[in-house]
Amino acid sequence: QVQLVESGGGLVQAGGSLRLSCAASGNIFMLNTMDWHRQAPGKQRELVARIFSGGTTTYTDSVKGRFTISRDNAKNTKNTVYLQMNSLQVEDTAIYYCNADGLSVSLSPFNSWGQGTQVTVSS
Repeated sequence: QVQLVESGGGLVQAGGSLRLSCAASGNIFMLNTMDWHRQAPGKQRELVARIFSGGTTTYTDSVKGRFTISRDNAKNTKNTVYLQMNSLQVEDTAIYYCNADGLSVSLSPFNSWGQGTQVTVSS
């Protein structure tokens, strides 16, 4: 079983910055991708950013140039992913969820979600 724990959400004024963290733990053999998704009230959940095991990143158009996804490569924290969010806009207000896709130590595939962290941007 793989657990994801997110942190770093909060309230910020438009134009400000926040950094989200997501730590994956459990019986992880390999992580294929780690993502950040978000869901605003009344809207569908959307993929915001993704980082592949090799380090390649992708972003939804609305956050390109403002958000950066990165992964900690240190031995003891290598299953931690970050989302640096700059120039935040009111439209970025949502619950942000971390997702991890990979293989467990038994080589069974897994896809796990975190509990979500609220990001609120005020005007």
